[in-house]
Amino acid sequence: MTQTNTAAFVRVEGILLARGVLSAAAYLAGNAKKFGERAVRLGLVGLAAPVHRLLGQTDRALAHRLAHLAIRGMSQDRVEVLCEEYAEDVLKDTILDQGLELLKRLQAEGRRVVLLSDSIEPIMKPLARHLKHYDELVYNKIEFEDGEATGKLLDPVIGSNVGGRWLDDYAAAHDLQLARCAAYGAHGPDMLLLSRVGKPCAVNPDFVLRRSAKDADWPIIDYRD
Repeated sequence: MTQTNTAAFVRVEGILLARGVLSAAAYLAGNAKKFGERAVRLGLVGLAAPVHRLLGQTDRALAHRLAHLAIRGMSQDRVEVLCEEYAEDVLKDTILDQGLELLKRLQAEGRRVVLLSDSIEPIMKPLARHLKHYDELVYNKIEFEDGEATGKLLDPVIGSNVGGRWLDDYAAAHDLQLARCAAYGAHGPDMLLLSRVGKPCAVNPDFVLRRSAKDADWPIIDYRD
């Protein structure tokens, strides 16, 4: 039975999946229909990569916006087909078993388990069929106009902002007491989310989050090589 007024927010990338937004963008770009188009789109991913690494520790929302510019102009049908292929052929077999065990434990504790993903809807919807032990999956949405991807992510962009207004709005809508909630992050920008709840935890953390978690005396879980 799910407890009232409590939830566990879990970052998908780094906890359930080892691959992130750049991997998905590269897959989509590399499977464009024409060779010249593939080269241009992969070039955009290559340009976005160092910027993404830099902004990934400060503004993940902007970093994700830049990464998805590589699919601008691609047809909606093509994006959806490639995203489902990526979910089924690439991501499905890389779901981390230890991450699923964590979700199982959180549900057994009676918490509402909310998964937070940087990835876009056409990837996460098919992947969701292979996930379990969660109550809600929150992801980014790509904008389409006249049957083509604009390369823009619709607001609110799921990134480092989830620890701010998004979290406040979600807590109010679901009558949650953040002091009773838990959060599990893997990246430096997740510090904002973790600092807002009563039970923070760093899982497979990058260098920035690991250092901050040690300074704050937060629990740290490691299970990735």
